Amino acid sequence: MKHLRIKKGHSPKIDGSPSMAVDTLPRPERVALLPRRIPHVIPRLLVDTGERVAIGSPLIEDKRNPAIRFMSPGGGLIERIAYGPRRVITRIVVRLDDEEDRVLRDPVGARDLEKMTRADLVQRLVEGGLWSFLKALPFRDYPAPDSVPPAIFVTLGSLEPFQPAPEVYLEDQGPLFSLGLMILKKLAADPSTVYVSTAARSAAAIKPVVDGALTHLYDGPYPAQDPGVLLYCIRTTAEQNRSWFIDGQDLLMLAEYLLSGIYPTRRVMVAAGSRAVVRRHLRTRLGVPLASLGAEQKARKDTRCVVGGVFSGYTGSADSYVGLYQTSLTLLPEGNHREFMALFNPGLRKLTYSRAFLSALNSADMEADCNLHGGLRACIACGHCNEVCPVDILPQLTYKAVLAGEVEEYLAIGLLDCVECGLCTYVCPSKIDLAATLRDARAAYYREQG
Repeated sequence: MKHLRIKKGHSPKIDGSPSMAVDTLPRPERVALLPRRIPHVIPRLLVDTGERVAIGSPLIEDKRNPAIRFMSPGGGLIERIAYGPRRVITRIVVRLDDEEDRVLRDPVGARDLEKMTRADLVQRLVEGGLWSFLKALPFRDYPAPDSVPPAIFVTLGSLEPFQPAPEVYLEDQGPLFSLGLMILKKLAADPSTVYVSTAARSAAAIKPVVDGALTHLYDGPYPAQDPGVLLYCIRTTAEQNRSWFIDGQDLLMLAEYLLSGIYPTRRVMVAAGSRAVVRRHLRTRLGVPLASLGAEQKARKDTRCVVGGVFSGYTGSADSYVGLYQTSLTLLPEGNHREFMALFNPGLRKLTYSRAFLSALNSADMEADCNLHGGLRACIACGHCNEVCPVDILPQLTYKAVLAGEVEEYLAIGLLDCVECGLCTYVCPSKIDLAATLRDARAAYYREQG
């Protein structure tokens, strides 16, 4: 087992961490699929309002590859199909029946999996709608079904604030986890290149489930858990840049699907943040309403619902739903009030990366809000973004190369290594949204290659 010590990054001391207590939520009345929150996919609608669907029946397909379909997280009536600008499908809402129908496929046990060819396994995952839970670097799209990865990373846990703890979702899941690893080893070019990583501080808690499977432990600040960061630390060839990765919970879903023949919907999620009334882990299902996670329990109206992560998530509303890949809801104050005598506030309780406030000396967790605390201005070449970038792409220079349209230059600097952690935006004193610019440039370059 290798121990990686990652120095770059940043873990802000944000108040609102969830407890390790786990509650099971009641069955919701509705669930939804959010096509707009599926990266890179160009959806083609396969259902219409008023149709009846079963768990595991296709709702949309990707126009780039119609074999890749995204399945219904519930059985019932298509109650609503919502569209955004330019007829972009934003949500497909399913009102659940009392007894939900399920699409049944032949189950596959461990012995069957050993005899199965790789092509048959890929076909089964594609037909079942589980293929899209695998992701390929560097663009983090689902991999081409006919491709073979040089390595596959399994990430257990995340250092981004308020994500599900691996010891919670792995509890009593040893057989499923082992079957999941068998799946990945059959998909990989070499079984020895399936890497399982977790934070060193979590290793003892999950050891009974993953004992013998862990290949990498890491120490360091966010985003040390990211497969792109881990690859940056251990890669030896350029070919490895095309490696795949999968989250630990998603790996359990792959295994559950093969073992049962039913599209899995179980999910462990987190409700947290300083404005959350109850901060906890929740056993629920895919596509649940944000209200069921506590979004309706806003302490005040000036509260923002952040779905999926403080740095990598998106803003939701109490009447919206959780996306296919998101596993957390964070409630934070908007911070849209004007501060009285701000110039004379030493900022003992203000989050900051630099030493601009006295909070740099405060070791306690502090409330984070969504206020920029300043206005957009020109880059001052402070170098903060370079200090926190875990893959050394020099965000400041890459950003300027992107604005200048110098494709060869920003590729040479390392734009494709970007892990989209969002830290460069967070630490920028000029309030420049570096992360969005780099993400859009990567996406545009990816589209051009397709």
